[in-house]
Amino acid sequence: MYKLLTLYSRSYNKQYPVVCVDEKSKQLIEDVRKSIPLKPGSMAKYDGEYRRKGTRNIFVAVEPLAGKRRIKVTLQRKKNDFACFIKQLIEHDYRQAQKVKLVLDNLNTHFAASFYETFSKKEAYQILRKIDFYYTPKHGSWLNMAEIEINMMDRECLARRIGDAHVLEREIACWSQARNKAKKKIQWTFKKKDADKKLSKHYVA
Repeated sequence: MYKLLTLYSRSYNKQYPVVCVDEKSKQLIEDVRKSIPLKPGSMAKYDGEYRRKGTRNIFVAVEPLAGKRRIKVTLQRKKNDFACFIKQLIEHDYRQAQKVKLVLDNLNTHFAASFYETFSKKEAYQILRKIDFYYTPKHGSWLNMAEIEINMMDRECLARRIGDAHVLEREIACWSQARNKAKKKIQWTFKKKDADKKLSKHYVA
C-alpha cells in the first residue's frame, strides 16, 4: 500500500507515466418488449422480462494525472487478451515514454507470464522492458484508480440495458472520447499520513 501511495504522490512526468489498469464484465441484456421512453412528467418504463445475450469483458486503462484513458471491449479476458491490450498501450499510447508505471490487482493474468505465452520471447521482452509493475495488496483493489474510472463508466454510460456488443463498443467509445477531450483527471486524496492515522493501531511499535 505504501509503495502505491508513494507512487501516487509523485508529480506528473510524461516520461514515466502512472497508468492504472483493471477490467470488468458486462452482461448483454436485450429487452423482450419495447420500452416506453422518458417524457415530461413520466420516467422511462422497462418491462421486467429480458433476454440474455452473453457477456463482454471491458479493459480500462487510465492515466489519472494526464486525464487520458483507453478502453477496449473483448470477448473474454484471458492471458492473451490482457497481453494484447497492454501491448497496444505500450507501443501506441506510450511509445515515447521511458517506463510505464503500471498499477494492477493480483488477477492471475496480470503477470509477465501472460506476455511470454502470447508473444515470442523477443517481443515479450521488448514490451516488458518498458513496464514497472505495481500491484495492489490482497483485498486492497480500491487502491487501483482504474476502479474509480470504471465506477464513472458504470454510472454515466452503462447503467442501462444494452443487448448488442456493437452498441456497447460504440457507447463506450463515445463516452471515453468525450472524457479524453475534456482531460478528465482523477485526484487521489488518500495519503501516507491518512494510512498512518487509520492503520497505526495494527502496527507493532
